[in-house]
Amino acid sequence: RVCSRLGLDAGCVVGKQTKTMSVEETPEVVVDEAATPGAQLNDKVTVVVHPLVLLSTVDHYNRVAKDTKKRVVGVLLGNKSKGTVDVTNSFAVPFEEDLRNPNIFFIDHDFLGTMFSMYKKVNARENIVGFYSTGPKIKENDIRIDELIRRFCPNPVFVIIDVRPDVEAIPTTGYMSIEEVETDGKDIKRTFKHIPSMIGAYEAEEVGVEHLLRDVNDPSTSSLQNQIKAKAAALGGLREQLLDMKAYLENVLAGKLPVNNLIIYNMQTIFNLLPNLNIDELITALKVKTNDMHLVIYVSSLIRCIIALHDLVRNKIQYKDQDPDGERADEEKAKPEGEEKEKEKKGGEEEAKDGEKGAAAEEKKSGDK
Repeated sequence: RVCSRLGLDAGCVVGKQTKTMSVEETPEVVVDEAATPGAQLNDKVTVVVHPLVLLSTVDHYNRVAKDTKKRVVGVLLGNKSKGTVDVTNSFAVPFEEDLRNPNIFFIDHDFLGTMFSMYKKVNARENIVGFYSTGPKIKENDIRIDELIRRFCPNPVFVIIDVRPDVEAIPTTGYMSIEEVETDGKDIKRTFKHIPSMIGAYEAEEVGVEHLLRDVNDPSTSSLQNQIKAKAAALGGLREQLLDMKAYLENVLAGKLPVNNLIIYNMQTIFNLLPNLNIDELITALKVKTNDMHLVIYVSSLIRCIIALHDLVRNKIQYKDQDPDGERADEEKAKPEGEEKEKEKKGGEEEAKDGEKGAAAEEKKSGDK
């Protein structure tokens, strides 16, 4: 039954955990006992994306589709354990689609199988767990790509990785396809269901990321400034989520979208958790707290400015003491200026004496007359 669902020959040998065939016949397929095609989907599935996957996706996008409206697609590698999908690696797959006709797309199966077999030789623990796309939204072809990836993975996850630099929210969004019965109850179709996603890293990966961020982060910025920047980014992401909620409610009121009771229930839960800001004591406390923080920021900026000026003066004095040639040059430059001033002073004295002599001679002439 497993072979028929995977589109393989019935005579193939399926081991206890893995089934291996030659690359020419069918790429290597991993069949997990806990996640066979007949197994039910676990509702509590969380996707953990590691930093290497984000870096590889950005590099893939910059090489193939930078400054275009195209998107890139790749395969996610990792492992599944107790409802958590750890995505530790990935590789790009040749993918093309017609922007005008979404039914036309191309993905290279042979390249996918060959690359996976080579990755398997390097790290046997990494299996295909899903695929990624740069989105930034779900498209019609994604459900078809999900069907193709099911040949290599029973329950693949779909992660949209947003590579836009102006987006400050979490760049990953996780989905998993489920079977859904249509309203008439006759047909069954697959649709994507949102699952939680987060950014995680092992200890070695954290060290590597910190080493890479040394050239990106400004060491002169204080921790308080970084905290304020993080809060501003979080508020920006919250604003985008609220705008999405507003757009959904407006579409429901206009009759463009059907009412989803689960979404409405989640919105009501969010609104119930909001604090009551109409209390005078709370408003006064928030104002006092804000003013205190602004005062600390202002005083800190003044102190930083004074310390910078003090270091500049100390640096100037230190280099002046260590550079005798500079002092000689200053003295030699000062000597001509002093000589010019003395000459001007002497010239002024001589002119005054000549003026006094002339005045005395005139007085004597007038007396003689």
